[in-house]
Amino acid sequence: MILLFDIGNTHTHIGLADEKCVLKQTDISTLTWFGGGAAALVKKFTGKNKITGAILCSVVPRATPLVKKFVRTAWKVNALELNPTTIRGVDIDYPKPNSIGPDRLANAVAAKNCFGAPVVVVDFGTAVTFDVVNAKGNYVGGIIAPGLAAMTNYLHEKTALLPKIEIREVKSVVGKSTEHAMLVGAVHGYRGLIRGLIGELKDELKIKKLPVVATGGYAKLIAAKLPEISAVAPDLTLEGLRWVWLAHSAAELRD
Repeated sequence: MILLFDIGNTHTHIGLADEKCVLKQTDISTLTWFGGGAAALVKKFTGKNKITGAILCSVVPRATPLVKKFVRTAWKVNALELNPTTIRGVDIDYPKPNSIGPDRLANAVAAKNCFGAPVVVVDFGTAVTFDVVNAKGNYVGGIIAPGLAAMTNYLHEKTALLPKIEIREVKSVVGKSTEHAMLVGAVHGYRGLIRGLIGELKDELKIKKLPVVATGGYAKLIAAKLPEISAVAPDLTLEGLRWVWLAHSAAELRD
């Protein structure tokens, strides 16, 4: 079994995979890597499965060596770290490759392998990110915008009268309450943002049909009424990590 770690600022998304697919996944708080509780949680998740390989992507540099040490101690396996040097399946055509979030690289690998190229990934996380793979199969850059929760939380924190809201679908675009009006701005507004940016990407890439894959917490909600999005793939990052690990494993066998 292959153990997959997508280490984010808030949560570490963990997957267990074989050569065919991601079999199961769970989330733990990234803070548990620093408090000593992560090991027990991961051990419970993996159960009696034999771990023969591991790969991680991380946007929390302090957590990275802790995860690598844990994997090495628990299963005598060296965890591969995804970065611009170790990536397989996508070439990078970008001025400063090391500035690209490794989770975004994993998304690009999975999207290209599953949907071909060109392709765009929209990841609805703390930020809404677009990652673009061009017709040549190269990662060429992307777009970053504030996330839905970040926007609504900011409005709540910086104003006296706007409440904290739980993001959900609303039908009418005319808000009948403060909460309703905020939901329209978040949900319908973000659909407009996504639609507009996808249109501009098509123009810049000079293509009429562009597969767009959504992932992240609010992907299903936003994609529900956005036909420009071709597919929703909740485990896209983990799937990308699996593809990269398999590519490295195949290369080792050839050598």
